[in-house]
Amino acid sequence: MTEAEFLEALRALPLHPAARGLTDDAAVLPAGTTPATVLTSDLLVEGVHFLPDDPADTVAWKLLATNLSDLAAKGARPVGVLLGYPLGDDAWDRTFLAGLAVALIQFDCALLGGDTVRQPTGSPRFLSLTAIGHSEATPARDGARAGDALWVTGTIGDAGAGLAIARGAEGPPALLDRYRRPTPRLAEGRTLAPVVHAMMDVSDGLLLDASRMAAASGLGVAIDLADVPRSADLLRHAGDSPAARLAAATAGDDYELLFALPAGVTPPVPATQVGRFHAEPGLVLTDNGAPIPLPARLGFQHHGG
Repeated sequence: MTEAEFLEALRALPLHPAARGLTDDAAVLPAGTTPATVLTSDLLVEGVHFLPDDPADTVAWKLLATNLSDLAAKGARPVGVLLGYPLGDDAWDRTFLAGLAVALIQFDCALLGGDTVRQPTGSPRFLSLTAIGHSEATPARDGARAGDALWVTGTIGDAGAGLAIARGAEGPPALLDRYRRPTPRLAEGRTLAPVVHAMMDVSDGLLLDASRMAAASGLGVAIDLADVPRSADLLRHAGDSPAARLAAATAGDDYELLFALPAGVTPPVPATQVGRFHAEPGLVLTDNGAPIPLPARLGFQHHGG
């Protein structure tokens, strides 16, 4: 069963209105009102979301940051988190806790509680976090309109290059840090939430997540790879070839904010326009204005057997 099939099966279960039909990355309580409480939950799995030799303190940072990024996409200010943790190696556990403390302080968030289990010997670590926040405006990912411009904060592709570096490739420490210590765009999310038509974070790749926003909105989207913002570090490291541009746009773990605004409206935070929504479903991809075929993989997807 794939992730999409599993989600579709979940939609047959009794759903609370706050679940937004499971089409978003967070639940919003009370549904349809503000101010609201925003809830989100994420897993990090060793060998899937982090490498076995990633430092434990950076795994803790990433666990918190990925959850807070979902809050950012709903314009929420963090209130606290619930941790689900498998106790195993004592030194790893203590380093994880030290890293979590640093991250909680950095993002002005508090621990509310959680649960622990004993990790079976030799099994990969499964880490769980539930984040709770408050928001005055909670944009969904399905509100884009035909003609809207598609924007993204920050730069794209650094974390994908950082993952390759973590696996042994040569490259600058700044890119490795972008993979291990992403920054949730909390302040930007709160500023954007009242004015955007739709918003989500870029976790699985720009092309894939833009396609998800378009599909949820009943639209298509056109993106030019030449418009996708990349950092100076990434350009020096990977170059500016068509292959490098495509690699950046399909890499995951960026945790930037992707949002829709009416054409001609300038966003109130630094951001780059990368595309436009249109009525015809599907993704149209160009590079410097020239149409190019869609790659076999738009981003990172969970598959099951």
